[in-house]
Amino acid sequence: MSTARRVALVTGAGRGLGAEICRALANDGWAVAVNDLTEPAAASVAAAIRADGGTAEAFGADVTDEVAVTDMVARITDTLGVVTALVANASGPQPPILVEDLLWADVLRHLEFFAKSPLLLTQAVLPSMKAAGTGRIVHIGSDLFERGDAGWSGYMAGKGAMLGLTRGWARELGIHGITVNLVAPGWIPVERHGALSPDVESEWRAQQGVQRMGVPADVAAAVAFLASDRAGFITGERLAVNGGHHLG
Repeated sequence: MSTARRVALVTGAGRGLGAEICRALANDGWAVAVNDLTEPAAASVAAAIRADGGTAEAFGADVTDEVAVTDMVARITDTLGVVTALVANASGPQPPILVEDLLWADVLRHLEFFAKSPLLLTQAVLPSMKAAGTGRIVHIGSDLFERGDAGWSGYMAGKGAMLGLTRGWARELGIHGITVNLVAPGWIPVERHGALSPDVESEWRAQQGVQRMGVPADVAAAVAFLASDRAGFITGERLAVNGGHHLG
């Protein structure tokens, strides 16, 4: 990147995949804006990065709210500099809901996080990326959109919309030196999943080519690559990080 300081914004980064993505980007030399709904939720991640010698600050904001997003990006710019990499990772509750019980409000809740939020965030950072002549936008999707599962149609609709935005924006923004890609994790157990039973883990591994459970660092490595100069000729792509689960 040509900017004096490379600044990455990662949303929904107070724990789980988002926190690991922040750590990977910081290790690659990015100054990281760690976002979560509230600033205290992101503060420990930012503090840990600084303790390891990296640069990071916490920014609390509801990334589905236009005013909050605009304000957050302004605060990031004042504190760290202009954002040249955006990782849209934030999500809301994800309970499985069968079609006979699925409400339009349930679908809209997913679209708020997986379509509205990426749109607001991209529009907020786009002027600076265009001015810099470079930028990286990475959406965190899900391999569930491709393989499907009962009870997850609302969630898959939201993730499918995110893939559509990825491909459309890649066509629009490449001329400005901005790439747009999507990382589609498989089931990557994080804090909210709790401890896995040996039977569950064994059954899941049997459906993959790579015989181990995925970890957040696997997803973070893919994001860090797509955010790097090495990925400057890759755009509009969906990269599945699931150990080959989609090949079954």
